Amino acid sequence: MDGQEERLFGGEESAAYRIGDHVVRIGPTWRGSAEIEWCHAVARHAAATLPEAVTPVPTPDGATVIRVEGRPVSLWPYIEGAWPDAEVPAQREQAARLLARLHRALADARPGPRPVPSFAEHGLYGPSDVPGPADGLPDPALDRWLAEFHRTHTRRHPLHGDYYAGNTLIHDGVITAVLDWDETFVGAPELELASAALEWGEDDFPAGGKEFISCYLEAGGTAEELDEESFAQLLRHRLRREYAYFTKVAAEGVVHDEEDLEYHRARVELFHRLRP
Repeated sequence: MDGQEERLFGGEESAAYRIGDHVVRIGPTWRGSAEIEWCHAVARHAAATLPEAVTPVPTPDGATVIRVEGRPVSLWPYIEGAWPDAEVPAQREQAARLLARLHRALADARPGPRPVPSFAEHGLYGPSDVPGPADGLPDPALDRWLAEFHRTHTRRHPLHGDYYAGNTLIHDGVITAVLDWDETFVGAPELELASAALEWGEDDFPAGGKEFISCYLEAGGTAEELDEESFAQLLRHRLRREYAYFTKVAAEGVVHDEEDLEYHRARVELFHRLRP
């Protein structure tokens, strides 16, 4: 690889450097190689029919991650572009239609069990799966609702796991890339639809989120239509996991600035406000 090294903006747990036409991504020591390879295999399955799915460059023996001083390192093609603006309706609509195509691309994937459960999976199927007091936001009614939802909604396939503007790129007005597959897991597509609707419609919530859902359904995504309660409760699961992650990294020594704290307070307030 030729070219000047350039640190790329973004990434909460990983660091990425552009070198010529490639990006070297360095992950945290705690993320295992088997977990990463599983996620990369899901990305490759999506890329077979979804050109926007960006996949890593394999080594000569077919692996997509190596360990360097204990850290997972992977090599990716560099994709020109910037983050989309979720406040622009046309870009939000594009993102919704792309998510529908992404779900269709993954609908027939059968990757087997994820080597390590993703953070979003904890508590997803009811109270028996919730560690401790729901990580600080206990809600037995939500636990029971999630268990019943998954009993009656049995469709499961791999999901991107973190579908928001910061994990996509837009170039010349077109979203051309879906990046960062580390949070991929197998679940009900309605869960990702609800989460993405919040991420892409947050500045005009709930109207923007409902617009996102309508565009997704019109584009033929695999998720079923969400009623008001399902939208709210699936979002509350997502918000509860965000709370757990925030408290986890804070306990590990991460210092949050005032903007981070304000965002965290707003998300906790939304968790309570959405309670049916």
